[in-house]
Amino acid sequence: WAASTGTDAAPYFRIFNPTTQGERFDRDGEFIRQWLPALRDIPGKAIHEPWRWAEKAGVVLDYPRPIVEHKQARIATLSAYEAARKGA
Repeated sequence: WAASTGTDAAPYFRIFNPTTQGERFDRDGEFIRQWLPALRDIPGKAIHEPWRWAEKAGVVLDYPRPIVEHKQARIATLSAYEAARKGA
């Protein structure tokens, strides 16, 4: 868990994808269903991207959509860190 906060000794910068982490380490969504009651009834592995499931199912969730598109935000963040590292 220390690694996910960036306080470990790894010599490189990592940006974790919360969806991917959930799919890898909480495949069935047990943790999500336990702690996020609004998502409890999402079927199967759709729990990891409930906004996509809701759109396809025509359901309105009482849960916010992601505030960033992870792939785009990751690229922008890595670019910003690289520019800062170079002193730009």
